Amino acid sequence: MIRYGYTILYVHDPKQTLMFYHDLLGLPIKAQHGSYVEFETDSTILAFNTKADVRTLIPYDIPEVTGPQSLEIGFVTDDVNGVYERIVTAGHTSVLPPTVKPWGQTVAYVLDPDGHLVELCSPMP
Repeated sequence: MIRYGYTILYVHDPKQTLMFYHDLLGLPIKAQHGSYVEFETDSTILAFNTKADVRTLIPYDIPEVTGPQSLEIGFVTDDVNGVYERIVTAGHTSVLPPTVKPWGQTVAYVLDPDGHLVELCSPMP
């Protein structure tokens, strides 16, 4: 059996990323080693690191991304409106304000400091 264990985002500014995911979203830090940070997110792990650090660890030249990122990270919360407002008030880009979908779920989208698409959504009804 195989299970999905974690996602590591490659970021440019670890301090801004830490502020976004820890201070604004409220994710608790599980581990921190230099520029690498893991967050406690229940059944999987969300982590970030700089490309420069990863290049010292593995023999792979991680490319620079110049356009929009091509992944989405979703967070389930009972307070989509409050979390969205905290993030946008802190100066991060709004993609879609909280919207109730036809199936009854409230969703909002923002961008993190590196342009990763972040979905904030209520639990499925």
